[in-house]
Amino acid sequence: MNLKDNIDLAKLPRHIAIIMDGNGRWARKRGNIRVFGHQSAIQAVRESAEAAAELGVEYLTLFAFSTENWSRPKMEVEALMRLLVQTIRQETHTLMENDIRLHAIGNVGQLPPKCQRELAEAIDLTRNNQRMTLTLALSYGSRYDITQAVKKLVEQALQGQILPADINEELLSNALSTAGIPEPELLIRTSGEYRISNFLLWEIAYSEIYFTPKLWPDFRKEDLYEAILDYQGRERRFGKISEQISK
Repeated sequence: MNLKDNIDLAKLPRHIAIIMDGNGRWARKRGNIRVFGHQSAIQAVRESAEAAAELGVEYLTLFAFSTENWSRPKMEVEALMRLLVQTIRQETHTLMENDIRLHAIGNVGQLPPKCQRELAEAIDLTRNNQRMTLTLALSYGSRYDITQAVKKLVEQALQGQILPADINEELLSNALSTAGIPEPELLIRTSGEYRISNFLLWEIAYSEIYFTPKLWPDFRKEDLYEAILDYQGRERRFGKISEQISK
């Protein structure tokens, strides 16, 4: 019996988020430049999306490019942008075949025009797909997103649309770029690093976090199954005690 057969489909996380880390180290171990690691990571993206959709996970969010990543060497950033365009073109057909809807969060207006066009076209083409929503976090930073949400609420208050006293967690959640997407029950980070890196800080308040030493280009379906099994073995209490959960 393989790992997939041990998964309880009745207890699947509805939303899984992944911090895809380790591309550069993976490339250096093989004597190549960092860009080679990014290119080699496409298979990990493909397998993770396919595995999640096959199981019945409704939402998969991938941290593809952060606001901080713009400070990387110009050559690497330009290569990443070209790779993004190429990957979207190549994988849109696969998304259609698998009934997966593409979505994006982050300051996508910062992306090069060509990237924006390819992304918009793929999002529009897949908009009616229903099996799973694949969200790419691009030029994304959670602090930026929360700041933009606060600005939005302040503007609404100044225009008299809401009162300051009306502002609550629900209003703030709905002002984020992740509005309409359930909070992730499971957050996975690859490469052995133990930090969140400004990703979904508001949304992961009660997420189960799974760290794996596996570098992202080596991540495969079995690794996703292992993370889900680990998640299913945990007790999620949300501030309560075990006796309250078991009732």
